[in-house]
Amino acid sequence: MKLVFSRPWLLRRLLNCWPPFWGAGIRIEHISGDYSHCRVGLVLRWWNKNANRTQYGGSLFSMTDPIYAMLLMAVLGPQYYVWDRAAKITFLKPGRGRVYADIYLSRERLDEIRRATDNGDKYFPHFRINILDASGELIAEVERTLYVRKKPANKR
Repeated sequence: MKLVFSRPWLLRRLLNCWPPFWGAGIRIEHISGDYSHCRVGLVLRWWNKNANRTQYGGSLFSMTDPIYAMLLMAVLGPQYYVWDRAAKITFLKPGRGRVYADIYLSRERLDEIRRATDNGDKYFPHFRINILDASGELIAEVERTLYVRKKPANKR
């Protein structure tokens, strides 16, 4: 995994081949070199439509599933445990075409996570992700809570 997390382009390619993403039509369009930004896209296709012929809600939710965990794993390194803990989606408007989500991980947020976990404590950072349509209108909000903890020295 060290190789994968040292090369953003490789992580992007592997996630794009990952069956849950590939099968739903989800694409990682961009991961910045410092892992501070990721853009995830989803195009409406016959296989990811719901009964109303709009974006299937499960695909919208899946767009955001491993992204914050992967970004944090890449930045924090193997000396940390990083897991998704909880998530919630609020649908605001039907997705009728291409949708996307820009996911950001700021330097301040990383510093906050490092400070909170420096002595081995668990930390549960909370993130909000907006899913937008091609015109930039908000169609869904996703809230994700992660579990982050520094590994004991003997487990690194």
